[in-house]
Amino acid sequence: MRVLTFGYSPCPNDTFAFHALAHGLVEAPFRVEPVLLDIEELNARARRGELQLTKLSVGAFPAVGDRYRLLRSGAALGRGVGPLVVAREPASLEQAAAGRLAIPGRDTTAFLLLRLAAPGLGEVVELRYDRILTAVASGEVEAGLIIHESRFTYAEHGLVAVADLGDWWESQTGMPIPLAGICARADLDDELVAAAEDAIRASVEHAFAHREASREYVRAHAQELSDEVCDAHIDLYVNDFTVDLGDDGLRAIEQLVGRASLTA
Repeated sequence: MRVLTFGYSPCPNDTFAFHALAHGLVEAPFRVEPVLLDIEELNARARRGELQLTKLSVGAFPAVGDRYRLLRSGAALGRGVGPLVVAREPASLEQAAAGRLAIPGRDTTAFLLLRLAAPGLGEVVELRYDRILTAVASGEVEAGLIIHESRFTYAEHGLVAVADLGDWWESQTGMPIPLAGICARADLDDELVAAAEDAIRASVEHAFAHREASREYVRAHAQELSDEVCDAHIDLYVNDFTVDLGDDGLRAIEQLVGRASLTA
């Protein structure tokens, strides 16, 4: 049976959604070789076309060009799921953005949203997403752009939310915020891509139907997170759009990719 490399993050939403596919619990004419990496590393690998199936920030779509094509299933998209800007003290978004600010990567959707919402950026420092809260709390940077589970834990570091970029996007467009999608490399044939989309959809549906089945897999890749944080993370980022983007999801992605040209 053919083996396809499948890149996704070790975050609870991805390990929950793709557990069944990674463990052969859903039907597919292929097996996957999971490659679990930070989203910005996945974005970088997509630029080089390394992985056959991969999660990819919507903010990275323009840089990838025609190398990958979007699948309808497996996406991270919704309402109330946007990245946050945090700081040690209350401030306006403009004030926070004008100082030394840590971001989780230049290809992330979070950074694209920040450039759209606050074009007057000061010094930008790239850090792995899970280092940003500590960097802000220690004074290494003045503010941070946070994603993933950090939105549930920033207060534990004594930080405050300056802006919710998901709220900003929704107020600007009325659309859900498209964070990331699952993409297939363009050299895969149409039949295989269709099978991959079906298998990913089946994996997400299996996750919803058998919620506890993935518990150990989720915990193994989120060792520093409590079950409560993992569950909150899953509940926020895995939803009906993850099963299928639908027309609303596709329109939201098209809108954000279109706006990306404004920041080029």
